[in-house]
Amino acid sequence: MTTQTLGLEQNLYEYLLSVSLREPEILTQLRQETAQHPMGRMQIAPEQGQFLALLVQLLGAKKTLELGVFTGYSSLVVALALPPEGKVIACDVSEEFTAIAQRYWQQAGVADKIHLCIAPAMETLDKLLVAGEAETFDFAFIDADKSKHDEYYERSLQLVRPGGLIAIDNVLWSGRVADPQVQDNRTKKIRAFNQKLHQDMRVSLSLIPIADGLTLALKN
Repeated sequence: MTTQTLGLEQNLYEYLLSVSLREPEILTQLRQETAQHPMGRMQIAPEQGQFLALLVQLLGAKKTLELGVFTGYSSLVVALALPPEGKVIACDVSEEFTAIAQRYWQQAGVADKIHLCIAPAMETLDKLLVAGEAETFDFAFIDADKSKHDEYYERSLQLVRPGGLIAIDNVLWSGRVADPQVQDNRTKKIRAFNQKLHQDMRVSLSLIPIADGLTLALKN
């Protein structure tokens, strides 16, 4: 995991931010607080957050899904980009981490757009499907347990409408996916997932080397 785009020299990365990042103050405050957290490396990069917001706006999204909230940066980014009637279904298992998220959602005035589900993500996804919400979401962002990318993707693919977009984070895994010497379980599962999506004709595909690698899968 990384809090900035891989492979860029620091001066070039700082230049990138200086000419492109338009981060609202509330997001800057949340990012800075999260950076002090013991697990702060789980925070998405600010340029990635801005990219997600742009995708949501391009889609004209109104109903979105997030798997993995942590301290709430990505859900806040998306909620700010949604229209007033927009909704984020946000899934996480940690009340401790998401308490920080909820504080910032309230400060930003978007708490009414975000429905937080504290439960294993698969349980929430299955409940949404049972409730008849298949193909009703415009956008999904997967940033939860990396060993379960495949399961989350399959459920999200059922929930997203044709023409909807699924974004999956950490697919480059700090470069470990390209190192044959790295054979731990999570790395092997991410490799297998990346290979699967390469062959998945149900979606149009692009892997973007932003932050820790972001796969975009547009449902056909």
